[in-house]
Amino acid sequence: MKPTYLSDRRKSKAVKCGSVIIGGGFPITIQSMTNTDTRDVDATVAQTKTLTDAGCEIIRVAVPDDGAASKLSEIKSRISIPLVADIHFKYKLALESIKQGVDKIRINPGNIGDDWKVAEITKAAKDAGIPIRIGVNSGSLPKDIVEKHGHDDPEGFVKAALRQVEILEKNDFTDIVIALKSSNVNTAYWSYMLMAEKVDYPFHLGITEAGTLQTGTIKSSIGLGALLVNGIGDTMRVSLTADPVEEIKVAKTILKALELKKEGVEIISCPTCGRCGIDVIKLAESIEQKTAHLKTPLKVAVMGCVVNGPGEARAADIGITGGDGLGLLFRKGKIIRKIPENKLEEILLDEINRLTGGQ
Repeated sequence: MKPTYLSDRRKSKAVKCGSVIIGGGFPITIQSMTNTDTRDVDATVAQTKTLTDAGCEIIRVAVPDDGAASKLSEIKSRISIPLVADIHFKYKLALESIKQGVDKIRINPGNIGDDWKVAEITKAAKDAGIPIRIGVNSGSLPKDIVEKHGHDDPEGFVKAALRQVEILEKNDFTDIVIALKSSNVNTAYWSYMLMAEKVDYPFHLGITEAGTLQTGTIKSSIGLGALLVNGIGDTMRVSLTADPVEEIKVAKTILKALELKKEGVEIISCPTCGRCGIDVIKLAESIEQKTAHLKTPLKVAVMGCVVNGPGEARAADIGITGGDGLGLLFRKGKIIRKIPENKLEEILLDEINRLTGGQ
């Protein structure tokens, strides 16, 4: 398969999800899912607001029963980002969620049941003018596909998704988003790559059940990063066994690393070695934490010696390096001034605030 470049985003259909447009060349959006009891409206709204402040742009909630479904309208009325209902097994929960006014429905091909049930959901979604996300994963593949392909064959994932797409299209429904998630990075990668050759619907990216914060971050960065580099992906969730806020942080970092999201402070810091003249680890972590709220794009370098800074950090908008009690403040690789080592953090933060206006 011929490789593409970051600027060559896969051309996909634009699908409207509340106030957000997925696909169609629009910016890649970040999603997460609440881990509260959806029946607890206050807790679900509070967590959604926390995630929104962290950078979440679409939120999904579990709808396991009628009680959860009945609270969706109230939840939606109290949040500012699109609300997605996550439906498994019971098609009537999807119908009720649509009545409640959600912005999107997520279903799995293998566990809704008979085609007529999917058709009912499709008709209701079309009447309401909301999209459906087809969420394929190894745990929800239809029995016949599992028997032929097993749980981790990309061809099986693609067949399952196409089967569901066909049902929706037969009902004259094309506001479709497709997810092909696996906990196996290779399976997920090749599922999306193969599917990209067959449809023009937007893709929701994810490595499902990726694991704990460190392991899940690594697996998600590899899998999602590889797809994004190939121009594939319109919206994404980093699935972590951690506080959902961490999912947003990792997703933003992935997009910023690929220059697909130009927002906030990016810390460039050197690996520690025997040349380090300052505590780079402590300093970089502190500055990253204290600038996490800023939205203005800015590259900030925290370097441990004159070898790495300012020379190797020439791309940074602003940066510091230090050693032997003396520090340097530099901009775009050029030294601005010498400062006492114990003032490095204070002066750098002042400079960052000056450049960003505190925003």
